[in-house]
Amino acid sequence: MRIAFIISCLFLLTGCASKTVVDSIETYQQAPSPRIQENPLKDELENLPEIDGKQITIAVYSFTDKTGQRKPADNIANLSSAVTQGAEVWVIDALGKAGNGTWFEVLERIGLDNLVKERQLIRNTREVYEKENPKGPTPLKPMKFAGLILEGGIIGYDSNVAVGGAGARYLGIGAQGEYRVDTVTVVMRIVSVSNGKVLLSVATEKSIASTRVGTDVFKFLDLGTKLIEAETGFSVNEPVNYAVRAAIEAGVVELIKDGERRGLWKFKQKVHAQSIKEEKNVPITPIVKKVEKVEKPKVKPKIVVKPLKKITESTSKQPEPIKQLPQSLKCHREIYTVTNRCVDSIEDLKVKTRHVDDIPNPELGLFSVCNKDNMCFLSAKDLYTYEAYVFYRDYQREKMNTFQR
Repeated sequence: MRIAFIISCLFLLTGCASKTVVDSIETYQQAPSPRIQENPLKDELENLPEIDGKQITIAVYSFTDKTGQRKPADNIANLSSAVTQGAEVWVIDALGKAGNGTWFEVLERIGLDNLVKERQLIRNTREVYEKENPKGPTPLKPMKFAGLILEGGIIGYDSNVAVGGAGARYLGIGAQGEYRVDTVTVVMRIVSVSNGKVLLSVATEKSIASTRVGTDVFKFLDLGTKLIEAETGFSVNEPVNYAVRAAIEAGVVELIKDGERRGLWKFKQKVHAQSIKEEKNVPITPIVKKVEKVEKPKVKPKIVVKPLKKITESTSKQPEPIKQLPQSLKCHREIYTVTNRCVDSIEDLKVKTRHVDDIPNPELGLFSVCNKDNMCFLSAKDLYTYEAYVFYRDYQREKMNTFQR
């Protein structure tokens, strides 16, 4: 019975091992097609609020490996570096994608020597082939300079920060699992070009987990004359490059947030459509301001004297009386209708006029006006009142003549 159990376990392990071998061969023969690697912190970078202002021009010169660490190996001296030597590409990528590309304008500084050589080649070529132009060779546009520089690097790689596992064995059949945790640390800072002051500095770290799981059979049969041995397993190692990229992107996100907290820049406030709709539905309350009465400066009015209208047949007709007289005033209806002057009688209308000749000292008046008959009055009001009196007097006379006829 025991032998049958061991044999069944052996076939089971052999089947798992054969399946693993077949999967490995298929992966080798039919390798997956290349794919676009997404940012580890894609959501955090894209969901950053937009900057309230223009893009920040920034330059990245280097972001090197400062750890000096080599890949961990148990039995050999490994000369390969533990982390990537080109981390600046991940820094440029994170800066360019922050806030959907609305935060930073990154300038090329990693390949500055190549850029300068290419510009010199363009300049020399134009001087040769465009020297006959009237204005000479086409000048090359100047390179753009940055106001900020991002410095830093990978400053730490700690291996075997946590190591552990578990296993069990019974009658020569066992299973075990192991894990190991490493840590990579990244530090970056933003420096002002104008004064060399370090404006912001941040440090981030990312854990790198590795696991291994396996089973095996090791058993002697027939009094130790026969040996059965089989094993299978697999391991998963988190890519160090992925961890470094995630730590760099976390550092860029934290730099932007820390700069906003310190007042170096501001986030652009988004206006939600719901709040706009609510504001539109709010009734508008008119604001009534108390306007103080301002006294106008006294200005001598410009007087234009018009000749009296001749009484014609059209004027001889009695005009229609007005529908409503001014309230709280005692007016002669007919006089008011004809002359638009509110008086009790025609004598009252005549009395209200003052001739300059009737005034002892006419120089005391503000001004004097005269009509076409050289009759002068102390004020324009007196002149207009006299004209109204003459107009009504002629109107009365014409009316009487028409009645006698």
